[in-house]
Amino acid sequence: MANLTRDFFIGLSNSRFLNKSAQKWGFRFGAEKFVAGTDIDSVTRTIREMNARGISCTVDNLGEFVSEKSEAASAKQRILQMLDRIHEENLDCHISVKLTQLGLDIDRTFCLQNMEDILARAAEYGIFINIDMEDYTHFHATIEVLKTLLETYQNVGTVIQAFLRNAEAVMDELKDVRLRIVKGAYKESETAAFQSKAEIDRNYVKLVKKRLLGEAYTSIATHDHHIIRELEAFIEENQIPHSRFEFQMLYGFRQEMQYELAKKYHFTTYMPFGNDWFGYYMRRLAERPQNVNLIVKDALYTKDNKLKKEPLLTAALTASLFMLWRRKRKR
Repeated sequence: MANLTRDFFIGLSNSRFLNKSAQKWGFRFGAEKFVAGTDIDSVTRTIREMNARGISCTVDNLGEFVSEKSEAASAKQRILQMLDRIHEENLDCHISVKLTQLGLDIDRTFCLQNMEDILARAAEYGIFINIDMEDYTHFHATIEVLKTLLETYQNVGTVIQAFLRNAEAVMDELKDVRLRIVKGAYKESETAAFQSKAEIDRNYVKLVKKRLLGEAYTSIATHDHHIIRELEAFIEENQIPHSRFEFQMLYGFRQEMQYELAKKYHFTTYMPFGNDWFGYYMRRLAERPQNVNLIVKDALYTKDNKLKKEPLLTAALTASLFMLWRRKRKR
């Protein structure tokens, strides 16, 4: 049942129609708890709040299904503006980007130029840029673009998804590059990826421990407290310098644990912002389907607990999510 629920949310995240529709709805389904703002001003306020608690941030300008150069150019401009804001206000923050948002599916040369413009501005300010890893159809192109960029820029890294079978081999190729290690949030074939939680967890721990014994900086991105405790013990046992790694979690998830970890280690919150929130949020629900109760409450009721009058699309979506959740809880 867990796999069915996960597949359902991932399926929703891949719907172009729902992603485009959601931009007109405004935040729904509790998304405002996990998306840090709709624009640069609002996300800047949230960054300041997190910085005041001793937490660093990485911001992601949300955007999916980019098919026009004008859309990619607009996305680049928002990222450049965010870099300017980080620099001007001396925020403890770097930026995460998706190559498809910057034109990877349109023209790779065009995408590469957009990335070079971003990296040049970021290098001027001393800001790191992380290239988020997307689904497996973009995996090899993303690595190729990264390697090209590394010929000129050192302020760039990427993400290794532990559920991919080739994760360790690629991680070893990038042993001198700053990397974020995650479990993976896409539905991939058995040929490309491990399918069971046990296999993915095992590979995740193996990859992180291997990286920690190396020299390059590693972002340990997980909400799994069992894995975190195991890695803390490994760090202490092997006397890993705290300057060589950080823990990362997504904005809005396990907030108390974020504060707890930030007291002991460098800690970064992954902070998405923008109106194109639907695909991101559905993938987060695929990872943590227990949060579906937020969807039901937000979609059906107002803040004073009165039933909303919602469009048919929202009502149907909510009903589907609620039925899946009920079935899962009964198992």
